[in-house]
Amino acid sequence: MEMANEWSRTALLIIDFQRDFFDERSVFAVPGAYAILPSVYDALECARKRGMFVVWVVREHDPEGRDVERFRRHLYGSGKQNPVSKGSIGAELIEGFEIKEGEYKLVKTRFSAFFDTNLHSLLQATGITDLVICGVQTPNCIRQTVFDAISLDYHSITVLYDATAAASVQIHHDNITDMENVGVVVVRVDQWDGSVVEPLPPLPTTGNVVSAGK
Repeated sequence: MEMANEWSRTALLIIDFQRDFFDERSVFAVPGAYAILPSVYDALECARKRGMFVVWVVREHDPEGRDVERFRRHLYGSGKQNPVSKGSIGAELIEGFEIKEGEYKLVKTRFSAFFDTNLHSLLQATGITDLVICGVQTPNCIRQTVFDAISLDYHSITVLYDATAAASVQIHHDNITDMENVGVVVVRVDQWDGSVVEPLPPLPTTGNVVSAGK
């Protein structure tokens, strides 16, 4: 009963799992993204079995770029890529993933899932005190969301190491280390779901594939 209560207070945030963050032709593509698909799928299935609240955090921008960060506005407008613009194929979830009944879609226009959104009030109203976070990419949307969650005093914040990706292994690891240093729990999906209890392996020093035991 105690464990069931724990999961009812925990939300899984899946961040920016959209086509434009995977498609190599997109200016928003994250090189390590495809490597984490199996791990994110496993984390999602585990969360659903536990009855956790699942929040799909996505970007959806005005095609004219009027709600985009200033440094990215040159990518928007007539004849331009308009990445993750509202209603576009690139803004859709990556193939194989879908939002099920009872899960929540949260739209953001900045790195943090908390910035200028209703996420905090939504989680408070749902009784959520603990967060588990995965998705792309580690130094931007993951990190900003994590640090805002720390500032908002969530009881526990967990980042799933092999279900989170960046442009390179080194960038991923360095940002993960920064988050660990402020009290964030970092585990692999198979540690979090209880299927194994081995520690994280040593960090690979080369390559772009972000994978830890998967």
